[in-house]
Order: sequence, then structure tokens, then C-alpha cells
Amino acid sequence: MLKNKILFLFALLFLGNIIQAQEETTLQKGNEYTLAGIEVIGKVSYNEQTVITFAGLEIGSKIRVPGEEISNAVKKLWKLGLFNDVNFYVKKIEGNNIFLELELFELPKLNEVKIKGVRKGKKEDILKETELTKGKVVNDNLLTNTKNYIEKKFKKDGYYNAKATINTLADSTNSKVDMVIFIDRGNKVKINKINFVGNEQITDSKLKKAFKNTKEKRIYRLFKSSKYVKDKYKEDLTTLISKYKEKGYRDARIINEEVVYNKEKNKLDINVNLEEGRKHYFGDIRFLGNTVYSDQLLHSILGIQKGDVYNGVLLQKRIADDTQPDGEDITNLYQNNGYLWSNINPVEVKTENDTIDFEIRISEGPIAYFNNIIVKGNDKTNDRVIYRELRTRPGQKWNKDQVIRSIRELGQLGFFDAEAIRPEPINMDPAAGTVDLEWTVVEKGSSQVELQGGYGAGGFIGTLGLSFNNFSLKNILKKEAYRPLPMGDGQKMSLRLQGSNNFQVYSLSFTEPWLGGKKPISFFTSLSHSKQFLYDYNTRDVTRNKSFNISTITVGYGKRLKVPDDYFSLSNSVSFSYYDLNNYNTGLFTFGDGAARNLSFNSTLTRDSKGLDPIFPDRGSTFTVSAKFSLPYSAFNGIDYGNLKNLEQYKLKNKGNGYVNTNGNYVPSGAYIDQNGDQTFILSEAVADQSKIDQERFKWLEFYKIKFSGDWYTKIYKKFVLRARGEFGFLGAYNQDRGIIPFERFFVGGDGLANYSLDGREIIQLRGYPNNSLSSQNGGTVYNKYSMELRYPITMKQSAKIYAMSFLEAGSAFDNFKDFDPFKIQRSAGFGLRVFMPAFGLLGIDFAHGFDPVPGDVVKSGWQTHFIIGQQF
Repeated sequence: MLKNKILFLFALLFLGNIIQAQEETTLQKGNEYTLAGIEVIGKVSYNEQTVITFAGLEIGSKIRVPGEEISNAVKKLWKLGLFNDVNFYVKKIEGNNIFLELELFELPKLNEVKIKGVRKGKKEDILKETELTKGKVVNDNLLTNTKNYIEKKFKKDGYYNAKATINTLADSTNSKVDMVIFIDRGNKVKINKINFVGNEQITDSKLKKAFKNTKEKRIYRLFKSSKYVKDKYKEDLTTLISKYKEKGYRDARIINEEVVYNKEKNKLDINVNLEEGRKHYFGDIRFLGNTVYSDQLLHSILGIQKGDVYNGVLLQKRIADDTQPDGEDITNLYQNNGYLWSNINPVEVKTENDTIDFEIRISEGPIAYFNNIIVKGNDKTNDRVIYRELRTRPGQKWNKDQVIRSIRELGQLGFFDAEAIRPEPINMDPAAGTVDLEWTVVEKGSSQVELQGGYGAGGFIGTLGLSFNNFSLKNILKKEAYRPLPMGDGQKMSLRLQGSNNFQVYSLSFTEPWLGGKKPISFFTSLSHSKQFLYDYNTRDVTRNKSFNISTITVGYGKRLKVPDDYFSLSNSVSFSYYDLNNYNTGLFTFGDGAARNLSFNSTLTRDSKGLDPIFPDRGSTFTVSAKFSLPYSAFNGIDYGNLKNLEQYKLKNKGNGYVNTNGNYVPSGAYIDQNGDQTFILSEAVADQSKIDQERFKWLEFYKIKFSGDWYTKIYKKFVLRARGEFGFLGAYNQDRGIIPFERFFVGGDGLANYSLDGREIIQLRGYPNNSLSSQNGGTVYNKYSMELRYPITMKQSAKIYAMSFLEAGSAFDNFKDFDPFKIQRSAGFGLRVFMPAFGLLGIDFAHGFDPVPGDVVKSGWQTHFIIGQQF
């Protein structure tokens, strides 16, 4: 390579000495010639015309030899980084025409790369990150950059003494080279001690806490590394000074700092020499240039009074909080009212002793109005589906809060990568007061396929689920719209089929979020049918003549509300379910033959303000209150359910070969005592009569059901998000004589999946306990549940979003309201993982430890493993 550099300088500085006449002709130096031809010679794989174009020379152009044209051509060819030798020669001169030869020698191309000294996974990462691909030109720059990158990469991981050595081996033609990279990581270097000098007002321990990424090696420090990373260390030094500014020490500075490597201990010592300065206080704060908002309002937002300890970090946040785009600061106050070009600067105007006076100078600028709203990046989704969700409309005043809200609304659709939604102001014209807003979206797979098979409930279970979350019903008959399905109108359609040897489930649902396309009024409907045969877990047999069928149809609508605020929505629906029992006698139902009907109205009020990404929200909350109720049939059907219920009191008690009634009278076996104590019919008839009574009670289901749930999301530290959740549900009866229905009950415990008990129950997940284990056999009528999760995102890429979590959970179910105790709960804790892939939905696994025994047991539940499909806890 040294030879190449010498030749390059030689070509530029002494070009006249290397230009030689190939024939007996006279070159007049400095004369102007017409370039008549260029012949490319040497070792080069590019065609001649391409090389001439690279050099920037044109046949027929005027040049001087030696001259600027040849010098520029040499420079251009060297800049390409493709050649290690470039020479120009004069081939011949005919009058004023000159013919040149261009001699080139290409740099070798990379053939094979071998990495030694690290495990296979690291090798693959290095090859990918350094882009050492076959055919890449190998030059000094590539070798140096690769070496530096590898060493820096391992130093970031704590290997302070990492070294990389790169050797190259050319083939016989010198056109290809193999590269061998030797990596010696050495031992990990930890930080032994962080020493502060000059700090009197803030203790060492508090300053060490300000170092968020640079920590001393300690046995008890399990979750924070003590490795030294130069970039993170520099950030921590800035944070250190900010710590002083928060405490009033405006003039605090770092006099010097050093990182000392102790080779014997293989550890680092960090020494930081500080000058604290004196403590300062806020003096007078005046606003200048404000005409839109009063001083009083701006002072209330600033929240800083004369005499307060100086806090430079707080002052900046109250003016413009970069960490919170929708924060309550002065900049956002202007930005949310059209003042796109407003500029707010705090200026120290006077410092007397320890008091600082400020002027906050405001340049309001003109009001900006949205001119054009542009959307790009959507190949499948129709523009109108995006535009109707945007809160930025042409002609409206610029409003930063509405821009941020629009990002959330687009992310909640589920059609786009929430992390990649970008609004960009363009064509800003302060004179005209207009701005165009360009929205860039990245579409993700909005359809999901669930295809699985497994063993459970006594046999093989197959599942096929199809969800189309950006469907277009109006194009369903258009052949050209199938790519592979009609998409783009924002509708949702799902189909699910599941079956085994003892049950089948079929369901179809459709949702139109903008009925009529003018207002956000949604319409939704669903159909479902399930068939379940009685299964004996002891004999593992399915009885085909004992079955239970449920058919349900639901129709409803939803509407976004504007009061109390525009995060609220209300949905109402009517559903009808038909329960058909055929010789299906279980503990839950007191009649095994017959039918029940459930006509109910459901109303749900929701306030949803959670963060931008629906898969991993990091702020906001969701509250839901729902009421489901049937008609009060007992108020107008003329049936005295009190008398029906009294017949139940005369159940017979076994005594030898006979029975004793509730009055103590002995009755022969097989007889039944009526209300007057008379023996009127045999026991089998009594059983049949009881079944008829229950059939009458539940012919039309009469009930009401109240539920509440609340979710809070808070970012507590960097990427860590805390989710807190509370739930409550109650199933009641209008008429106590009629009693609470055996359907719609709460079954608490387990993974929250249906568990193949298709009897109209509601499954409430509570990890750390077996499925349905925290409710009685017939299900609870009241339940409550509390949970807290600490979540951490591993990757939020479009192809797969993965996050880990740890959690605490507690809850229980009760048979009636008088037994309800919100503090009588079963507790659990554990950890898990969630993976969301657009094509398959949400998948996960949890490991949970139940600290309490299930009802009726004395041994705690212990560790349980739960698999999660298509749902979130």
C-alpha cells in the first residue's frame, strides 16, 4: 500500500516525468491537445467505457499534458477505492490529436472470512455488522475500520484489553483474498473504584447514583453491570453536572477526570476532580415578547418562585421538556395553539451574590395553519382509512398535541408499525402562515393465521383461525382485489374452527369501524356455535348421546364520545344464545335435558388513553365498565317462583333401605313426600319433577352482570414499564326466589383459555394455579383480581415484538356476595415472555408460583407453567 501512495503522489506532483512517448513523436509540454482516444490496460475487470466515465474524460475534449484534466482524472479514480495503481501514458500524437493509455491495477476482492477466538453466535454477528461480504473490495480503509469496530465492540462489553488482528492471503492471481481475523478478548475489566475529589455539598454515594451506567464492582449488584463503556461514561459525566444544577450549583464543573487501568488487578479506577461553586437561587423572572398569554399564566406553568433553589434542569423542562413530547410546558402551550415557529429562551440577565435574575424571551411568530396533509408508505391501506383517523386537517391551526394524538390513533389500528409512524412538517412558509404535514407509515402484516394441533381434553385438538384486520367487504366480489384477499378498508373479519373427538367450535365475526364512512360509529356482529359431548376422564370415553350445544348471535354498535373527554367510547349490543342440553347431566346444571334461552343487552363504557403501541404501551390507562342484563321476566310472566323453590326443600335423606323426610317421618325406599307429608309418587318421578322445575326456572335466563377493569401503564426507568391492573365482576339475580343462573359464571385460575369447557362460563386467568381451580365446581358469582407487571422490551421491530416480564398477581372467586372479601385472595408471582408476530398474533409462556393452596387443599399450589395464545394478561 505504501507503493500505491508513492505512485499517487508521483502522478500528481511529477506527472510530466511519467508521461512517456510510446512512438517517436515530440510532446510539447503545456500545449493543448484534442483527446482522440484512451486505451485501458493493466489488470481491470470493468469495461473500457466505464473506466473512462469514472475518470471524467471525454473523447474529443481539449486537454493539456501535463495538465489539470489528467490530475483530476487520477484523483477521481483513486477516490473510488477500487484500484491500487493508476498511471497515464502517451501512446501517440498525430498533429493536435493525442492518444493515451490508462494503466490500472484493481484492488483484490474478498473471498472468504474466518473469525477465530469467539463462539459461533458472535462470529455471525460480527460478519453481519461489519458487512464483510464476498466480493467486497479489500483496502487499507476496510481493514482499519474492521479492526477498530471489533475492538470497540468488545470494549463495550467490558473487555477493555480486546485486540483484533487481521491477516489477508491473496490467491495466485492477486484478484481475491481470504481474510482471517484473530480476536483476543482478554479478561473482562470491571470498575474497581470511583473516586470524587472536591465534593463537599453532595456525598460520594449520591454522586455515584448519578452515574447511571458506570458502577463499581459489588457482590450485591446483580442487575447493573460494572463494566466500563466510554460513551456511557461520558454521558454519566454530563448527568453528574446536571445533578449539581438540580441542587442549585450552577457553576459546578469537572476540573479533570481520568480512567486508570490496574494491570495486576485487571480493573479500572475512575478519578473525578470537581469544583462545586456556590449555591444559587432564583431571583426575578420576567417574560418578554408574550402577547398571547399573560405573565400570570406563564408563571403558573413555569412553577418557579423567587427565592427557590436554582435548578437548571427543572427550568429547561418547564420551558421545553424533551423527554415528554406531550408535557405541560410553555413551548407546548404555544405549539398546541398554532405557534409552530415560536421560540422560547431563558437568559440570565443579572447575577448578584447568589441570586440569578432571568428573562424568558419569547418570539411568538405567526400562527401556522395546516395546508396539505400528505400520507405515504401505505400500499394496501386506502388513504381514506388513514385520513379519517388523523386529527390534523387542512385549514386547522397547527396543534402539536393533535399530531401526537394522531400518531396514537394510527398505531391503535394495528395496520402499521407503531414505532415507525413519522409526521414531518414540510414546506413551512412563515410569511403565508402555512405548513404541510407529511405522514410516513410502514405497513405490517395485518392478517393473522392460527394453525395448530395438540393433545388435550382426552384427544387430538386441531385449530384453524383466520383474522383479517384490514379487510374490504365491498371488494369481496372483485377478482382483481384478491392479493391474496380484499384488503385496505380497515374492516375486521375473523373465522375460527376448532375441534376434537369430544367438541367442535365454529365462530365468525365482522366489524366495520366507520359505518357509512362519515363518523366513527362502529358496527359489529358475530355468530358462533359449539357442540360438546360428555367426556369421562376416568374411562377416557366420549358419550355421543350426551351433548350440549350453544348457538349465539350478537349485533351491536359503538361510538366515540366527546365528553367527559374524547378518550371515551360507548358500545351497545344485543345477543341471543340458545343452550340445548341432550342427556347432559353434570354438577353445573340441575337439568340434563331441555333448553335455555339468553336474550341480553350489553353496554360498555371505555376510556382508553394508553400509549402509542397497542402491543407494548408505555404510558396511559384503560378503564372499562360494562353492564349485561336480561329482561326481568319474573315481573310479568305470572309464575310464582317462590312455590317452585319450596318443593326443593323436601329432598329425601337416606336411612337404611328407606328415607326420612324433613319432618322426620320414615318413608319406604323409592317414595317421595309432598309438601303435606303425604306419599304421592316414587323417587324417580320426583327427580323428573325437579328437572322440570329447573327447566321452568331457566327457560329464559334472568340475570344482570356488572364488570369493571382498569389498567395503568407507567414508564418507571428507561425502558422498564409498570402495568397495574384491577378487576371485579358480579353476577346477580332480580328475583331471589328464581335464583342465580348456572350460566355466565366466573371460573378463576390458570391460563385464561377456554380449557374446552364450552358451557357458557367466563374464564378469568390467574397464573400460578390450575385452570378453574379458584372457583367452586359450579363457578363463582363474584370475583376480584389484582396484578402488577414489570415489563421490559427486548425488541420492538416490525417483524417481531418481544418483551419479558415479571409479575405479582392475586385474586379469588366467591359463590355469593355475602361471602365476598376483597382481601381473601390467592397470591402468585412469576416471570414470562411475550412474542408478537403479525402473522400469528401474541404468543407467550409464563412460569408462576402460587403461594396459597387452592380451596379445599392444604398444600400451596407451587410452580405452574402457562402457555398463552392470542391474549394479553
